[in-house]
Amino acid sequence: MLDIRHLLRMKRWSQSPPSARRVKLVFGVVAVALLIIGLEKLGLWPQWATAERLNRRF
Repeated sequence: MLDIRHLLRMKRWSQSPPSARRVKLVFGVVAVALLIIGLEKLGLWPQWATAERLNRRF
């Protein structure tokens, strides 16, 4: 369910949308992230750049 804050934020965005430069930046960051995920799933991502999971229980 939408809160009143979300509705106010959508109103502000519709009145003054982000610049084209900011939209390109966001899409660029998302594209790079998807590229990295794709390379990792295909096994083309280098081992030294892969984070190790720690299975700790506190």
